[in-house]
Amino acid sequence: MGGTTYCDIAPGHPEHGPYHDEEYGFPHRDDSVLFERLVLEINQAGLSWLTILKKRQAFREAFDGFDIDRVAAYGEEDRQRLLSDAGIIRNRLKVDAAIANARTLQEIRESHGSFAQWLDAHHPLEKAEWVRLFRKTFRFTGGEIVGEFLMSLGYLPGAHVQDCPAHERIARLSPPWMKTGG
Repeated sequence: MGGTTYCDIAPGHPEHGPYHDEEYGFPHRDDSVLFERLVLEINQAGLSWLTILKKRQAFREAFDGFDIDRVAAYGEEDRQRLLSDAGIIRNRLKVDAAIANARTLQEIRESHGSFAQWLDAHHPLEKAEWVRLFRKTFRFTGGEIVGEFLMSLGYLPGAHVQDCPAHERIARLSPPWMKTGG
């Protein structure tokens, strides 16, 4: 991208625009939204975000609306269904990670009440500390995936440039990174 930012290229784009303007960097508390974002970020590894946005609805359908309990209950038949679904990314490691991570999120809900409360319990951390925590807790979560996941949900700064209209709307919501002076 060089000196070009997401805030420069996304507005007006049919897929990037709505995501940039209404979701990227905005804080969320709903576990299914957080799980969806984690699965999408994992699936983006090695691909463009545009590819993921275009397949997003197919992901929602394939993963039962990102219902954590339903995905956690997936067995071999569901795994094979996902691996043969041309609408999503058919990568065994990514499919297995989604199922395993749903099971981990069930444990997190038991210990913390929700995924959001687990994130809050560890905030604030530096990016490197987040990456270590995610690698210890979840599958298929490297530095880029963790950084984008957290930035996309307001736990790390940097989703938007300061003069972007979305940045101003996000600031009014007081995302976690702003509460700590991120």
